Amino acid sequence: MNTQRPDNETFSWPVRVYWEDTDAGGIVFYANYLKFFERARTEWLRAKGIGQQALKEATGGMFVVGEAKVRFLKSARLDDELLVTTSLLNAGRASMTIHQQALLKSADGPVLLCEATIRAGWVQSSTLKPDRIPTHILHALT
Repeated sequence: MNTQRPDNETFSWPVRVYWEDTDAGGIVFYANYLKFFERARTEWLRAKGIGQQALKEATGGMFVVGEAKVRFLKSARLDDELLVTTSLLNAGRASMTIHQQALLKSADGPVLLCEATIRAGWVQSSTLKPDRIPTHILHALT
């Protein structure tokens, strides 16, 4: 099963840039975009009725990131308001590919700062061995 996701189903999560997110130059430290993306993916799943802790307890499985391709275009700074988006590109039996963007909110419209393609696989939490994504989770995602 490999399901393509329509572009019109993008989840958005607001983020404010705090001191702890910035480096000595006053801009968002590059690795923090991955944290922003992780939080947005978690909230995307939660909005679909998928709480990760409950999912792990009920199924014995969890999603793990196996690959991340990130492009940094512009820098965010202290106090900036961002919108972090998440959209499913495709879902297979054991993994899914997600497109994410960090956008700066601006009076002239959103400005793309960073984007990533994330591949997350399903594993059994006790062994970390790959497994099939439970059917009810695939249905909720697609």
